Amino acid sequence: MTEAEVDTRVRALIEPFNKKGVEIAEGTTFANDLEFDSLTVMDFVAEIEDEFDIIISMNQQAEIESYGQLVAAVHKLQDS
Repeated sequence: MTEAEVDTRVRALIEPFNKKGVEIAEGTTFANDLEFDSLTVMDFVAEIEDEFDIIISMNQQAEIESYGQLVAAVHKLQDS
């Protein structure tokens, strides 16, 4: 799956979590821009893992701060 295809699927998954209707860009941050709390992050990560059949470790989650980083990480995990 290409990174563009991953992007499209992640955008669809993030929609229900984007309560403020923030425009999603590569640099959009989960903590500041989207104001995700830890529970929202856990729910969102579970959706991503189910959709792509991958596991995002706690260490990886800690390093992912922006939407672009998430798409790149999911794309990379799919290839491994």
